[in-house]
Amino acid sequence: MRQQLFMTSNPRASAAFWVIGVVAVAAALPLQAQTPVSANAATAHAVPASAPLDANGADSAPTRSPAQGVDANYRISPNDLMEFDVFGVPDMKRDVRVNASGEVSLPLIGQVPVAGLTAQAAARLIADRYKEKYLQDPQVSLFIKEFTTQRIAIEGAVLKPGVYPMTGQLTLLRALALSGGFAPYADINKIVVYRHGAGGAREQFTYDLDKVRAGQEVDPNIRADDVIVIQRNARRTALRDSLFSDILNTLNPFN
Repeated sequence: MRQQLFMTSNPRASAAFWVIGVVAVAAALPLQAQTPVSANAATAHAVPASAPLDANGADSAPTRSPAQGVDANYRISPNDLMEFDVFGVPDMKRDVRVNASGEVSLPLIGQVPVAGLTAQAAARLIADRYKEKYLQDPQVSLFIKEFTTQRIAIEGAVLKPGVYPMTGQLTLLRALALSGGFAPYADINKIVVYRHGAGGAREQFTYDLDKVRAGQEVDPNIRADDVIVIQRNARRTALRDSLFSDILNTLNPFN
């Protein structure tokens, strides 16, 4: 009874409790934009560096199709991880990592300097080394699985904005998973990707993440040096600011 009389005789306090109740209900509603992107949202892919090559550098079957978004002119760097294979010699297949000196250690031929070479040039060099003493017309392939010098930037309404290394092929969903999910009021329907195009011209692409998740749009490939920007939803942010402003004005005794 006392509480009812207090609410009736204090209109200012009654309005304040009403506004607080509205904010509490709004905060309890699920925000689609706050749903984190699962790290398993897209299947991880290794990045093919080259098809098997013969000693003359010509393509030979079988081959792997190059993945989109991979730069054929990419230069191998220390700490890159590559899958090494010699066609017809299954025991030779293995993952090798480029050491700090820019070399890889391979069966029979030992250390081979590959840093600074493209994958195809490195495959030719390795094939020549095997041809000198051990194999006739070896068909060598190098398949780059982790890039350590390529980077992307993710900024805006995400939990962990920053610069991330490209380890293999990245799509938009996988890139966003690196950032730990979205911050409150993120606008996932207008995700912008900035890219350096031909001649250094800056290109801009906009994606609707809901449509990508639903399969209505292709999950686009992300390239090295791309900048992904997630804006805040202006309408929802304005509504939040308006509600809190109303609360402060209502509780302000100097109004």
